[in-house]
Amino acid sequence: MARQQAKHPTELELEILKVLWKQGALSGREVREALAKASRDLTYTSVMTVLGIMEEKGCVRRKKQDGNFQYSARLSEKVTTRRMLEDVVKRAYDGSVMAAMVNLLETGDIDAEEIKQLRKLLKDKQTRSEINFKKW
Repeated sequence: MARQQAKHPTELELEILKVLWKQGALSGREVREALAKASRDLTYTSVMTVLGIMEEKGCVRRKKQDGNFQYSARLSEKVTTRRMLEDVVKRAYDGSVMAAMVNLLETGDIDAEEIKQLRKLLKDKQTRSEINFKKW
């Protein structure tokens, strides 16, 4: 029986996507070099195998340029990370955004500036919710 395809990128696929999001289109060799700098020293063939799998999954696109294949992310960082986070909230916190946020706030290091930004985001969210409620 065939293994079910994962909804989200694997750990290595996510590392590759992060490289492509940050640096843009790269050759397989350049992806391998970027991963090696980030302490993930893989063989060229291993990187190419993963890039091939990612292309089949629709995570990256491959385009021939100057005799070499260039790989670029087909998935945006924002959409990918949002989907992954929504999945964690759904599975680990039974869909409770509040429970996930409380856990993050209790376990993470957060400075005064970040708290200020969070307060503003919450206030803006509340204002938008109140406006939407008034439309009904």
